[in-house]
Amino acid sequence: MYKSKKVKKFSREKDQRKAFKKLLLVSFFEKGKIKTTEVRAKEIKRLADKFITDAKKGDLSARRKLLKYFSPKTTKKIIEEIAPLYLERKGGYTRVIKLGRRKSDGAKMAIVELVK
Repeated sequence: MYKSKKVKKFSREKDQRKAFKKLLLVSFFEKGKIKTTEVRAKEIKRLADKFITDAKKGDLSARRKLLKYFSPKTTKKIIEEIAPLYLERKGGYTRVIKLGRRKSDGAKMAIVELVK
């Protein structure tokens, strides 16, 4: 039976979509909180939780996995600053706070932030 993939396409080609998600994640990890549309926020939350779970291990394989996706500066920040905050936590490192609709085009807006 055919089952559809659970991937948001964001009206972009595969390589553009990958770069778009990477850009959102880098700005999220650098700032700790970003304001974006609700659909993008949910996708960032899903990916960020996976990367933080990998970074909690802190070993060489985790570092290499993050280096495939992020720059060395961002990888270092995730492993050395963000991941140690969540060593006791089993999941749910980020939260999405819904804000309402954007005035210009009516898009649903949300804030994604790291849980303290």
